[in-house]
Amino acid sequence: MRGLAWLVVLFAAAVAAATLLGENDGLVSIFWAGWRTDLSLNLFIVALVALCIALVVVAHAVARVASLPRRAREWREHRKEAAAHGALREAMAELVNARFGRARKAAQRALALRRDVPGLADAHDFAVVAQLLAATGAHRMQDRAARDEALQHALSEAGRGGSARGLDDGAQLLAAQWALDDHDAPQALAALAALTPGASRRMQAMRLRMQAARAAREPLQALHMARLLANHQAFSATVAQGLLRALAEEALQQAHDLQQLKRLWQSFDAADRRDARIAARAARRARELGGAEQARLWLRPFWDRLGDLDATEREIIALALADATEGITSDWLPALESAAQAFGHEAVVLAAVGAAYASSGLYGKARHLLEQAAAAPTVPARARRAAWRRLAALAREQGDEARAAACDRAAAQLD
Repeated sequence: MRGLAWLVVLFAAAVAAATLLGENDGLVSIFWAGWRTDLSLNLFIVALVALCIALVVVAHAVARVASLPRRAREWREHRKEAAAHGALREAMAELVNARFGRARKAAQRALALRRDVPGLADAHDFAVVAQLLAATGAHRMQDRAARDEALQHALSEAGRGGSARGLDDGAQLLAAQWALDDHDAPQALAALAALTPGASRRMQAMRLRMQAARAAREPLQALHMARLLANHQAFSATVAQGLLRALAEEALQQAHDLQQLKRLWQSFDAADRRDARIAARAARRARELGGAEQARLWLRPFWDRLGDLDATEREIIALALADATEGITSDWLPALESAAQAFGHEAVVLAAVGAAYASSGLYGKARHLLEQAAAAPTVPARARRAAWRRLAALAREQGDEARAAACDRAAAQLD
């Protein structure tokens, strides 16, 4: 197509030349130092055009010859810049291939070449990436001193702005990850605190903050981060549920008095307070701290809707209530009777109801239910042992020492 265009232009030029110059009878006379030269106008025009072309060609040739030193210098700089970028790519490749020593050396070579290339003097992003690659290689080789030095250089380059804007957040995220690898939770939290507000909301930042908080034995903060991650679907539903329950249990275990436990419970997310497992763990911790009434207060909403819970959740709630029946009041009796009628086939529920009856002084009802629970192999050993001991206590209340001794022996066999 280009050749056809040039052919059309050539024909057009030929037509224009034939039209304008074909019948040109003009004459050009040149007088110089007593000499006279006559030229046809056509020849003069052709010579003038040729002279102009020759002058342009000579000017270009002189300019190219004069620019040879500059172009040679640019060529050498281009070669060094290409070598620097090649060394940076080599460092990335070696790092991916787990050759950390080679990756570190390649990154250092890229930095050395950068110092000799004026065009890379303002490429702060190049320096940051190279320093971070060198720091990563040093971290993998357990050279913490070299890693920290390279990290500080990277942060310094990132702080100069320009093309490195925003890379300081990436450096801080890497620093937090390395601190967690070193089991240094305070350093990890300090690195995460240095993030910009936008970077701190990134999924990786929240994940690292959760891990750092858990390592620093701050399960409540870790629980809040895990809840945010779960809301953003960072985990599968099963993993998120197990993680949230584990963190909630860790936080509850750190409560040292009942008031602290109440404040902790109120700080939980509403979804956590609706979880039967977490509520049961909170109730057990409240009972351990002498707050059986508070434990029942947290268990009551779940007990009133036992039918909405699955079998595992009913067992957990029933076991927690069985341990917190001390001082139970009469307002529980209708709910207990309803549960015994609706779930009389579940021995764990009967164990809880029997324990509550025993604490309320309804020994006749309690004894029958506790005997069923103590004899049921599906009931956990701990709950069966507690049922036998309650039966022994009831027998002693009635003065039947022989039966009490038999119940104690049955409980001891489950130890």
